[in-house]
Amino acid sequence: MPATSLRQFGSVLRSLSRRSTLSLRSLSTAPPPTQPPPPPNPCPRTRTPLEKQFETWIQTLKPGFGPAEVEAAIRAQPDPDLALDIFRWTAQQRGYSHTADTYLSMLKTLIGGRRYRHAETLIEEVLAGACEVSVPLYNSIIRFCCGRKMLFNRAFDVYNKMLRSENCKPNLETYTYLLNSLLRRFNKLNVCYVYLHAVRSMNKQMKALGIIPDTFVLNMIIKAYSKCLQVDEAIRVFREMGLYGCEPNNYTYSYVMKGLCEKGKVGQGLGFYREMREKGLVPKSSAYMILICSLSMEQRFEDATGVVFDMLKEGMGPDFLTYKTLLEGLCREGKGNEAFDLLEEFRKRDSLMGQKNYKILLNTLQFHARE
Repeated sequence: MPATSLRQFGSVLRSLSRRSTLSLRSLSTAPPPTQPPPPPNPCPRTRTPLEKQFETWIQTLKPGFGPAEVEAAIRAQPDPDLALDIFRWTAQQRGYSHTADTYLSMLKTLIGGRRYRHAETLIEEVLAGACEVSVPLYNSIIRFCCGRKMLFNRAFDVYNKMLRSENCKPNLETYTYLLNSLLRRFNKLNVCYVYLHAVRSMNKQMKALGIIPDTFVLNMIIKAYSKCLQVDEAIRVFREMGLYGCEPNNYTYSYVMKGLCEKGKVGQGLGFYREMREKGLVPKSSAYMILICSLSMEQRFEDATGVVFDMLKEGMGPDFLTYKTLLEGLCREGKGNEAFDLLEEFRKRDSLMGQKNYKILLNTLQFHARE
C-alpha cells in the first residue's frame, strides 16, 4: 500500500477512536433512565364499618375533651368493642387520664356485652392504681366477681381493700353482694360452717361502720344461721329487726321455722308458724313441708293435718314424701281409717297430686292395713 494511503488510513482510525471515546464518556455521564410510575392499585382497601364508626366518634370528641365527654361517648355506644376502642384511644391522648366514672361506665358496658375477659383486665388495672377509685366502682367490681366462680376470693380482696381505705368504705350494697354470694355456697351442712364465720364477721363489721341493714340483708344473715342450725343466733337477729326499723316478712319466718324444725325444736317452729299466719304472711312451700314432716314424726298429727289444709288453701301442695310421712305415721299409730279418709280429702283439694302419686299412696296405706 502506498505511503499516502497508509497515512490517510491512520487518520481515519484516530478519528474513529476519538468518536468512540467521546461516545463512551457521554454514556457514562448521562442520567439513568427514569422508571415508569407503578400502576394504580385496582383494589384499594376500604375502611370497615367499625373503623368508620370509630372515626366518627373520635371526631365528635372536641379538642381538650375531658372525662365527662368520654364517659358520655362510652355510654352512648351500644357496641362494647367500639366503646373499648374509644376508651383505649382517649387514654393515649396527651393531658388526659381516665377517672373512676369512666372506668365504671366502661366496666358496665363490657359486662353488659359479655366481654368478661376484657372486664377482668379492666378490674386488674383499677386495682393496680390506674385511677382514683370510688365506692360505686368498687361495688361494681365486687358484684362482677361474686357472679364469677373463679373470682369469688377476688371479691373479698376488694372488700378488704375497701375496709383499709379512707374514703371508700363498704356500704349496704357491698354487704348485699357479698352475703348473697356466700349464701349460694350454703348447700351442705359441713360446708356452711366454713362460710358462717365470714357471715358473722361481716355482720360485726357492718355494725362497726354504722351501716343500717335492711330486711333483705337481715334475712340473709338469719338464713345463714338457720342453715347451720344456729337457731338461737337466728332468733337473736330476728328480734333485732325492729331496732333497724325492719319488719319480718314471710322469708324471715320461713328461715326461722325451718331452722327450728331441723334442730328438733318443732313446738317452737309451730309457734313461729302461727305467729306469721296471724300477721297474714304465707310460708314458703319448703317451710310448710318441713313443718308437716316434723310434726308427723312427733305424732302431732292433728297439727300436721291442719298445716296441710292451710297449705292447700294457699294454692300449694305438699310433695309425695310429705304426704307419705303423715299418712304412714297415722297408720303406725293405728289410725289407718283416718289416713284413708285424709288421702281422699287431700286428693279432692290438691289438683297437683296426680293419679300416679295417689295410687302409690293408696297402695302404701293398703299395705299397712294388711299388716
